[in-house]
Amino acid sequence: MINALFAARPERWETYEAPLKAAFVANGLKVDLRQDFAPEDVDYIVYAPNSGVQDFRPYTRCKAVLNLWAGVEKITGNETLTQPLCRMVDPGLTQSMVEWVTGHVLRYHLEIDRSVALQDRWQPYVPPLAEERPVTILGLGALGQACAKALTQLGFPVSGWSRTAKDLPDVTCHHGSDGLKPALADAQIVVLLLPDTPQTENILNAQSLGFLPQGARLINPGRGPLIDDTALLAALDSGQIAHATLDVFRVEPLPHDHPYWAHPRVTVTPHIAAETRPLTASRVIAENIRRGEAGEDFVHVVDRERGY
Repeated sequence: MINALFAARPERWETYEAPLKAAFVANGLKVDLRQDFAPEDVDYIVYAPNSGVQDFRPYTRCKAVLNLWAGVEKITGNETLTQPLCRMVDPGLTQSMVEWVTGHVLRYHLEIDRSVALQDRWQPYVPPLAEERPVTILGLGALGQACAKALTQLGFPVSGWSRTAKDLPDVTCHHGSDGLKPALADAQIVVLLLPDTPQTENILNAQSLGFLPQGARLINPGRGPLIDDTALLAALDSGQIAHATLDVFRVEPLPHDHPYWAHPRVTVTPHIAAETRPLTASRVIAENIRRGEAGEDFVHVVDRERGY
């Protein structure tokens, strides 16, 4: 019998218990899934970084910590964690991110906000075709690649930037410190899908916002610290950035007195762009446990030095 500790907030247990157990059975695994094992009896930890488990030293038998979240920035610095850490790459989350990003890119492209605001006046607006609206995606991991594919299929010219070199069909790829400026140079819409690491913090700052053509729009469903908030507010006030749709923030929930709430050129959404889906995420967890028991390499193992 394999012992798996479910280490997440109590309300998540009701959501995940049945899908996880079904996924274990489907993978031919005999797993005892509980919330209250003795640490020395645990083989795997199904984990959320906001759980009560923060000291991993007692889990001497644990073969891997399997994160339920896509983000791992809240756990990678934990010095007690010596076991392999696997981040969540959930097909359900990926699809929901594609739908959210595509929807907001089209919202900007078709000037839907403007049409709604002027619905009592007859002021026709004919948008350009998608092929005339360059989009840049910062971050070309699983989420960025999926969004880039969807947008290219709609006809948008898509550029992407990543820390390391990537080669994607129909996407103009840039990388490294020298690649950021050309990636942003003609972007009318920018989508941020980078992880939160020391290297990506404030990647959009006063200088890089200036790389964009005047009137560009921003969409951030990635991580709050990717943007220098002070610089973005100044760029919005000057008109360098025409509008920003922000789903993630440095402090969440976003404080009621934050300038973003009242700014006429900002749309705030409450971290809803993509959520781990219990059914599909459970299959990812079960597959990694199957791999661990078979002596195979885990998938989606976090590189501690890179932070994701």
